[in-house]
Amino acid sequence: MTIAPSLEAPERHRLGSPGLRRVNLALFAAGLTTFMSLYCTQALLPQLSEGFGVSPARSSLLVSLATGAVALAVIPVSSLSERYGRTRVMIVSSVASALVGLLIPLCTSFTALAAVRTVQGLALAGVPAVAMAYLADEVHGEHLGSAMGRYVAGTGIGGVLGRIVPGLVTDVAGWRWALAATGFLALAFTVAFWLLLPPSRFFRPARVDYRPLLTHLRDPGLRRLYLVALTAMAGFVTVYNFLTYRLLDAPFHLPYAVVSMIAVMNVAGSAASARAGILADRSGRRKVLVGSIALAAAGLCLTLPAVLPLVGFGLLVFTVGFFGTHAVASGWVGRRASTARAQASGLYLFAYYLGSSIGGTAGGVAYERGHWTGTGLYVLVLLGVALLAAAGMKSARWVGHRSF
Repeated sequence: MTIAPSLEAPERHRLGSPGLRRVNLALFAAGLTTFMSLYCTQALLPQLSEGFGVSPARSSLLVSLATGAVALAVIPVSSLSERYGRTRVMIVSSVASALVGLLIPLCTSFTALAAVRTVQGLALAGVPAVAMAYLADEVHGEHLGSAMGRYVAGTGIGGVLGRIVPGLVTDVAGWRWALAATGFLALAFTVAFWLLLPPSRFFRPARVDYRPLLTHLRDPGLRRLYLVALTAMAGFVTVYNFLTYRLLDAPFHLPYAVVSMIAVMNVAGSAASARAGILADRSGRRKVLVGSIALAAAGLCLTLPAVLPLVGFGLLVFTVGFFGTHAVASGWVGRRASTARAQASGLYLFAYYLGSSIGGTAGGVAYERGHWTGTGLYVLVLLGVALLAAAGMKSARWVGHRSF
């Protein structure tokens, strides 16, 4: 009797495999297009304040409304991905957001611009909501930290392009052409993401069920990671929203094109996020998470004196610390949640973008009332809360496909 050979089950992507290289490239492109679109107005806030006659705090709504819309949408979208598939949701989301982004330069009032930014945030939600769950499904646990770090690296460089491109173009052609250039570039990265993304091999459709959200919220470790996401991101967006105003004003009076180049700091942050993911896999996640938050706080302190070299170096250190924090915390969520990973990641991102939306606008109030010193103290309080939350985590080790 002849027994037909059984088909070998597919194996999750490992370091060095062609599959993981393609996953890394696709998610890197996804990070680029998502954060380019999400933060394309951030570098232009002073110009938009002047052009529409609004205060810095109100101008910051053009960032906060988009990130707030992402926060509202990530949980429903992550739940839909459990039913309809990771890749489908990410592709539809990225294409829709890129097309909506092309409408931004056509807006003739602050209200219209704010409305389009809100719609763009809703459309954007699918990529960040599902990317972490996709990686947790498809990448072997031993290499998930480094894969997550590379995805976060893509978001960091996307943030760089989303600030530098409009910052440079606006000096030549005005803010409308600046945002148009950013929109077309985001569309190009969206196409690359679509072409590169490998299909899901380990995804299994499930009924849309919101009960796992309560399970995740009952987990004290996940609650701590969500608090880290909320506070760290609130501080990060505050610094990048309002440092631009400080550098344009006395005593620095830097040219606008030069100020927009502060986004280059995100390149170092991107490299740090990839390195932090690898270190977390090797040395323990709590150690790297606590160290990253402490590093961000130290860098922020260096920006307080009105000494330009110190401000620049401090911003670099702060950015490296933040990206290390986000890479480790987001990867830890995917490992800690044994079921409904997309919803666990969705809760993380809800906290992350809620921090960006509410915390960033509150930072505008701190800047208007206390200038940079008040802003710095506000962000230090946020980082202190994040540090306490991270210090209470129990470090985990990875065995097979379970997190302990």
